[in-house]
Amino acid sequence: MAMRTQAMRVTRLTIVTALLALLAAANAPPAPAQSAPAQSAPAQSGDPSFNLLNRSGQPIREIYVSPVQERFWGRDLLGAETLPDGRSFPVRLAPSLGCEQDVRVVYADGRDEERRGQNTCAMTTMVFGTAPQAGQRATPRGGQQAGNPSFNLVNHGNGPIREVYVSSVRETVWGEDRLGADVLPPGRHLPVRLAVDACENDVRIVWMDGRSEERRGIDTCRLINLVFP
Repeated sequence: MAMRTQAMRVTRLTIVTALLALLAAANAPPAPAQSAPAQSAPAQSGDPSFNLLNRSGQPIREIYVSPVQERFWGRDLLGAETLPDGRSFPVRLAPSLGCEQDVRVVYADGRDEERRGQNTCAMTTMVFGTAPQAGQRATPRGGQQAGNPSFNLVNHGNGPIREVYVSSVRETVWGEDRLGADVLPPGRHLPVRLAVDACENDVRIVWMDGRSEERRGIDTCRLINLVFP
């Protein structure tokens, strides 16, 4: 009899414990819903290609595009062609070149215009011949901008140029080699940047074989390209 009573007590205690567990579960606050994993914003395509649109009223005869870290302009993308007014030219660039590009055009009348440090991954069209769009800076030269002595030194020789020196006619020393550890291969351009209004300059180059060439008293404000040889 005592054993039966003890068994009944254990059974009742088990039932009460189970009921209490069910009540606690029913009154517990709902678990917070698991949020879906955040989706990252779409990555920038990284494609630096764009269309160059001519709105100048005259043909463009040369187009140069190079990464901002490149010191030389490289080849003319138009080659023997020209870009008529109102037409666009597709500039196709490898993504490995990066988004920051320098762009230069030369018009039929000899003027040139540059846009430096352009994020071409963020644009589809770059317009030349009108006021620069947001984030663009035009630097026209030639007859429209007096007192700008900067120019492009062009190697039309058969071999590389290993040294370039440019100094004011008032100076008695050549100063630093503007190529540094680089060389200027045939067909390439070196942009020479000079202080405004310092128009009268001497220029000296040294070819890879050791020969040197000089141009003295050049009014670089009146030219765009200085060609060697």
